[in-house]
Amino acid sequence: MALLEATPRTKQQRKAADTVIAALAARYGNRLVTSQAVREQHGNTTTWIDNQPPDAVVFPQSTQEVQDIVRLAAAERVPVIAFGTGTSLEGQVNAPRGGICLDFRDMNRVLAVHAEDLDCVVEPGITRKQLNEYLRDKGVFFPIDPGADASLGGMAATRCSGTNAVRYGTMKDNVLALKAVLANGEVMATARRAKKSAAGYDLTRLLVGSEGTLGIITELTLRLAGIPEAIASGICPFPSVEAACNATILTIQSGIPVARIELLDAQQVRACNRYSNLTLPETAMLFVEFHGSDAGVAEQSERFGDIARELGGGPFDWATKAEDRTRLWQARHDAYWAVKQLRPGAAALATDVCVPISRLAECVTETQRDVEAAHLLAPVLGHVGDGNFHLSLMVDLADDDEVSRAKAFLERLVDRALAMDGTCTGEHGVGQGKMKYLLAEHGAPALAAMRAIKQALDPLDILNPGKIVAI
Repeated sequence: MALLEATPRTKQQRKAADTVIAALAARYGNRLVTSQAVREQHGNTTTWIDNQPPDAVVFPQSTQEVQDIVRLAAAERVPVIAFGTGTSLEGQVNAPRGGICLDFRDMNRVLAVHAEDLDCVVEPGITRKQLNEYLRDKGVFFPIDPGADASLGGMAATRCSGTNAVRYGTMKDNVLALKAVLANGEVMATARRAKKSAAGYDLTRLLVGSEGTLGIITELTLRLAGIPEAIASGICPFPSVEAACNATILTIQSGIPVARIELLDAQQVRACNRYSNLTLPETAMLFVEFHGSDAGVAEQSERFGDIARELGGGPFDWATKAEDRTRLWQARHDAYWAVKQLRPGAAALATDVCVPISRLAECVTETQRDVEAAHLLAPVLGHVGDGNFHLSLMVDLADDDEVSRAKAFLERLVDRALAMDGTCTGEHGVGQGKMKYLLAEHGAPALAAMRAIKQALDPLDILNPGKIVAI
């Protein structure tokens, strides 16, 4: 089922792409790949948006090489699309106009660690797990945890967050500075390592979340956190999703510094049990985790337990061993793949919205009623500590009626979130899939400002074109 189509290209545009590919082949040899299989791997693969592969994939190894590639592409007005690990969910890495994909696999070094300042400098291709493995013996870690072992460059580009965001914030809070190659091939440094600055526009925040449309990130300075003295995780079943959401709201409003608080509805728990060989009660459930001192964690968990009991939750079951905690959170991170087992052969569309936490229970319960009325399968899970929840919509793409019902449901989901002063995407980003909602969310003046910024920094529209705003 084609939901988007590639922009038709002229003979001149195809010739321009061939010219750039020939020049890159002469310079980079076997680090330039044009095989169909590799190109399709670098198109979109994790949503129902059609795969739109680039014309070629190149593997740069330095900022200078990225500059060289961008300059060659700019001279022929050929698009350039940055690629980390390809786990984005809204078509961010698709190439609707063809072009050159820059795969940052080989730019995965840790350039510096300043443990005393709680920061580090890395290349964009390193993944969060690789970074934390490198930091393991230094008493610090990088806390942003989107689930997938995504690249840090991609995480910054999509302004992702994840399970730890309720305590540690999102990528916008944890990227201190960037280096990025602009559309003209120049390198821009957005800031220094100081923890705060009032000098000029905040260019770091401008590029974080820009999805490769304003510049190509080649270096990141990241905020780190100290490894907590004590970590306690557990599960708490609830009689309903509404009760679990209300427990979350009270926990946050009570000032309990929970590190993670994740919602799974009964369908999602059932999927996780089957996929990850767990034996959890198949009812609405919160996965929770507390970080701090031994005494602090004990107090936090006790206060949370009191709130859960008031709302009919429990019993509260702690995973006291590190391996049990790891297994629990791995099951949460594997939720997308687990859901696919509920309906083999169906396409899984992962989508998210975010609302003020006071409206969370209302939004989730209304959404569940909508799913049931539309006769759809869409398990719910979410980073509910900050009002963000996800649905994995399982759809038979060969069934036109089901596809129609799914598309209508997605429109209602976004409308519902916006009506509650929320957003069409809490962390998945805009890409191709959610461009159409930005006008309703931000208004015409804000969208015009976004276009003006895009045109100022990328007048030829070669950096990941067809994403966020149309030029």
